Amino acid sequence: MMAFLIRRIVLALITTLAVSMLSFLIIQLPPGDYITSYIAAQSASGSVVSEEEAQNLRKLYGLDQPHYVQYFRWLGQVVQGNFGQSMEWRRPVGEVIGDRLGLTMIVSLAALVFTWLLALPIGIYSAVRQYSIGDYIVTFIGFIGLAVPGFMIALLILYFGFKYFNLNVGGLFSLEYAQAPWSLGKAWDLAKHLPIPALILGLSGMAQGIRIMRANLLDELRKPYVMTARARGLHPAWVVLKYPVRVALNPFASTIGYTLPYIVSGSIIVSLVLSLPTVGPVLLKALVAQDMFLAGTIVLLLGCLTVVGTLLSDIILVLIDPRIRLEGK
Repeated sequence: MMAFLIRRIVLALITTLAVSMLSFLIIQLPPGDYITSYIAAQSASGSVVSEEEAQNLRKLYGLDQPHYVQYFRWLGQVVQGNFGQSMEWRRPVGEVIGDRLGLTMIVSLAALVFTWLLALPIGIYSAVRQYSIGDYIVTFIGFIGLAVPGFMIALLILYFGFKYFNLNVGGLFSLEYAQAPWSLGKAWDLAKHLPIPALILGLSGMAQGIRIMRANLLDELRKPYVMTARARGLHPAWVVLKYPVRVALNPFASTIGYTLPYIVSGSIIVSLVLSLPTVGPVLLKALVAQDMFLAGTIVLLLGCLTVVGTLLSDIILVLIDPRIRLEGK
């Protein structure tokens, strides 16, 4: 098992390096650079940026260098824990995304926990009670969760919360804690505001998880070893939970690899609607302004989330499936 995990960690590091190259390349694909966007913004406001000033700005930010030089310069800073200077915010990237990154991880993990806590038991119930009223209700709710965009659900919750309950359910903090330093009161305020964003962001993943668990468990329940266990008179709950559920968990656990980055990257519009202080709105602004160090860092972090999620799913698969442990030896 240890050899299996070491191989996975080495592959994760190589994948992270490849992600850093792709993320930097993607930021460079649109024509122009940050200075081009800056000149356009200044022109729209009535100011004029001279060619000499534009060249000086490009030299200041290193944009006059070839792309590969810019990449290795940025990568060298990243290895040292320095993600560069944000051109749009005129501040270090670490300061721009510092608190937002932590809040993003909290919201993402809460949404993932919500997804698993609901999708797993509901998927098992839906498979065991196939074609029952409850199965049809769960299936209908699942299709609603897959079809309705998250930002639409966020708008509906905001509307009904304000209209019928006179509550503002947006944001992660109350007004008195928004700019306050961290304390037990602020942490408790965050915990009170966290369920609604986690519910909205995890709803799509929950609906998909229910469908995956239901389909996999139905396949297992029709296999001969389950029928044999039932014929021997074992308790129905034991027959389902002992082996079929463990086997059906494999594809379910493998979804962590793309669920974590999807929650972060797919929450940009939801974050704007709910006024969440996460990295999603910052990424959108950085991409529009072509702020390559800030946007590249966030895209790199999303790629790292994919790698970490895949590594977590591999570890969970090793723990729940003995066959993988034997293959890893």
